Amino acid sequence: MKSTRIIAIRHGETAWNVDTRIQGQLDIPLNKVGRWQAERAALALADQGIDHLYASDLTRAWQTAQAIAEKTGRSVQAEKGLRERGFGEFEGLTFDEIETQRPEQALRWRQRDPHFAPPGGESLLTFRERIISTTLALAERHAGEHVVLVAHGGVMDVLYRAATGQDLQAPRTWHLGNAALNRLLWHPEGLSLVGWGDVGHLQTAGLDEISS
Repeated sequence: MKSTRIIAIRHGETAWNVDTRIQGQLDIPLNKVGRWQAERAALALADQGIDHLYASDLTRAWQTAQAIAEKTGRSVQAEKGLRERGFGEFEGLTFDEIETQRPEQALRWRQRDPHFAPPGGESLLTFRERIISTTLALAERHAGEHVVLVAHGGVMDVLYRAATGQDLQAPRTWHLGNAALNRLLWHPEGLSLVGWGDVGHLQTAGLDEISS
């Protein structure tokens, strides 16, 4: 079976990213910087020969994907399986608020306890299973083609770990930048890493464009 090239992209910046507020599966739109980042990512992908474009159906990912669709000529297909981890009662709180209001739960979260699920949310184990099964299904469906997946920071983290053999509890040493381009290769044996955290497209124009 042929390999599938994958470009995985975290959505552009949101106001809640800036505030370090947990978004989870709440539907938060891009801010002005995020819209600019999405446009820059779209320009970077315009000549990449993209065959299919999938996105989480949450607004921040969908808006990012729509910008890419306009430049690549590919329609966006919604995939709920690419949603961010469900954080239940953590959603809407800042990191500091979680530490203050729920110290025992915050400790298990910081320690990346794979079995811990915030009340009403998903455990890391459940989240990983959802993301990997969704990604592998899409990759196998489009074997031999070039696919873009637009999703979330947690999704990027799971994909990096899967492609590099990192345990769920391993300390994170890789970047999960907004609108960074992350390149993976799927083959029947699994995922492998081609390139990670490419932000060159976000450095090719002055940031003064954002305020113009």
